[in-house]
Amino acid sequence: MLTRNALLFLFFFAKIHSYEGCSATKNKVILPCKEYDLNKPYKLWLGDALTEISGIHFYSKDTTVFAISDEQGCLYKIYLNKNFVTEEWRFDKVHDFEEITLHDSTFYILESNGNIETLNFSAAGDTIFNRKSNFPAEDKKKNEFESLYYDNENNKLCLICKDCEDDTKNKVSSWAFDPSNDSYHPSPFSIDAKFVAKKLGVEKIKLKPSAAAVNPVTKDIWILASDNQLLIVTDRNGNTREVYTLNPVIFNQPEGITFTPWGDLLISNEAGDKYDAASLLIFKPRKKMG
Repeated sequence: MLTRNALLFLFFFAKIHSYEGCSATKNKVILPCKEYDLNKPYKLWLGDALTEISGIHFYSKDTTVFAISDEQGCLYKIYLNKNFVTEEWRFDKVHDFEEITLHDSTFYILESNGNIETLNFSAAGDTIFNRKSNFPAEDKKKNEFESLYYDNENNKLCLICKDCEDDTKNKVSSWAFDPSNDSYHPSPFSIDAKFVAKKLGVEKIKLKPSAAAVNPVTKDIWILASDNQLLIVTDRNGNTREVYTLNPVIFNQPEGITFTPWGDLLISNEAGDKYDAASLLIFKPRKKMG
């Protein structure tokens, strides 16, 4: 297993490009990030299979990144220490796959309609066993999800709505999934969109979260909103602590977020109209966190 310093060496000297971007944003107010310099990523270009990369999870045991791609039904493993070779396993047919998280050797993959696929490898590590849990809604077209993370304080998965029938003009709602019995129920976690709008200096905003992850150092929830070009930091109940605006030149279509155990931030971009490949952006903390 690579040490932290060895991994950082790879980030600096492998096929990763560092650059500065302009401060272009469609938001009225530019709110820079305190913890990371979001204008200076180390960028890794990804292969064609990950053009529509939609979810990522950092795997610290061998410093790799697990990923899924929208509508592919495949689990990918990106080796950061092997010239970014990608390994692949098929687990399903074509669906709208949006997010991935890993807990206790079990992968949880979220579909846009709220269904969750649970994946486990065989002891040999070459075969995937999976089962599907169906979101309990009569009309799933009224609910859209792209964000999933594991809440270790409540031992449940949290699904943050992108556009759900329970949302109001000023609130983004969520659901909880209990992996011990495959049950869903409404979650107390919610985001006050009115507060976010006030921080941005606008009258109102329709928040559309596209990914979420727990920062293992600060324990906060970091939420990407690709359509809004925002990065929102909340506590475990959804109370907003920080709102950061994203540069669309760098974050052309951010759809995945994950952290290393020591607090490095990784964000994945789908390939956009102006870009020829998907990318993985790596940000180091401005200073020691925690």
